[in-house]
Amino acid sequence: MKNLLKFLSLAGIGLLATVSAQAQIPYKVLDTVKLYGTGGIDYVCVDNDERRIYVPRGANTYVFGLDDHKYIGCITNVSGHGIAIDPKTHHGISSSPALGMFDTETLQKIKSIDVPGRPDGILFEPLTERVYVFSHASPSVVVVDPRDGSVVGTIDIGGAMEQAQSDGQGHVYADVEDQKQIAVIDVNTLKVTAKYDLGDSSGNPGGLGLDARNHILFAMCHEPSVCAIVNTDTGKVITTLPIGDGTDGGGFNPNTMEAWSSQRDGTLTVIKENSPTDFVVEQNVQTKTGCKTSALDSKNNIIVTICTERPPRPPGDTNAPAMTPPPAQNGEGGGQGSQRRRGGFNRGPGNLDVLWVGR
Repeated sequence: MKNLLKFLSLAGIGLLATVSAQAQIPYKVLDTVKLYGTGGIDYVCVDNDERRIYVPRGANTYVFGLDDHKYIGCITNVSGHGIAIDPKTHHGISSSPALGMFDTETLQKIKSIDVPGRPDGILFEPLTERVYVFSHASPSVVVVDPRDGSVVGTIDIGGAMEQAQSDGQGHVYADVEDQKQIAVIDVNTLKVTAKYDLGDSSGNPGGLGLDARNHILFAMCHEPSVCAIVNTDTGKVITTLPIGDGTDGGGFNPNTMEAWSSQRDGTLTVIKENSPTDFVVEQNVQTKTGCKTSALDSKNNIIVTICTERPPRPPGDTNAPAMTPPPAQNGEGGGQGSQRRRGGFNRGPGNLDVLWVGR
C-alpha cells in the first residue's frame, strides 16, 4: 500500500508538472486553410459535437473539418452573419434577414424563416434547446425553436446586440454594443433581468467570454480596446486589461482557465484567470489582419479564427489594389455588408482564411 501511495503521489506531481509546462508553451498559428470565393464574412461557428466549422460567406455557408482541416462542402443559399447548431435535431440556423435553416447531415437547406429586426449574432442555448438571434434593430432578440423553425418569442432590449453566452443554468448574457452594457436574460421567462453598465474605463463590447463556474464575464471592448472583467452576480467591473485593436469576438476556455479576444489588427489576446480576482494578459498572438471573430475547439484547446484577403497583385500590375483592411468607423454597426463587421477587405473576390491557433 505504501508503494502504491508513493506511486500515485509521484504520478500526480508528474501530471501537474506536465500541465504547468504546457501552460508555458506560447500560442501560435498551427495551420491555415484557404478557400477562394467572393463575399464578406462575420462569425465563425465551431460544432464541437460533429467536429465541423461553419463559415457564412456571400450567399452560402462553407463547411470544414475541425480535426482534419479539410473543406467538406457548401450549403447553398444559406448565408448571414453567423451559425448556430442544435446537436439533437442536427439543424443549423443562420442569422440573416430571413434565417436559413439547414440539415447538418445532408448540408441541404430546409427553409427560410422570416424574422423582424436586423439579425447579427446568434447562439444555441442548451438549457431550453432554443436558438437566440441578436439584432441591431428592434426587436433586440428573436428566440427560435430549431426543431421546426418556429418563433417562440421576442425580447426588446434596445441597442445594437452583439455576441452572447449562456451559463447553461437559465441565463444568457449579451453585449449591448452601443450602450456599453451587458444584458442578462432569463431563458425561462424571456425577460431581461438586469443590464450591467461597463463604466467609463471600458469601451463598446463586441466579443464576450464566460467563466460560468466562477461567475465571471469577459467583455471584449473597442474604443478603448480593453477587456472588462465583470462579476455576473453583481454586475461590478472587477478590472480592465488591454487587448488589441478591433475586437469582434472572444470566449473563455475552462480547460485552460484562459479568455481570449480576436482582433482585426491581426492579433489574438490571451488572458489568464489565476483566480476569480486575479487576471493577467498572458500573450498577444500574431494571426492575420482581419481575423476578428473566433470560436473554440474545446476538445483540443484550439481557437479558430477567420479572415478574407485579396489575391496578391500580378507581377508588374501597379493598378491592382493591394490587400488592405478597411478603416474602422466610430460607432459603425454590424449590419449586413458593414466593413467593420466583415472580415479582411469587405466583399470582393479572394481567399477565405481559416486559422487554427493553439499550443
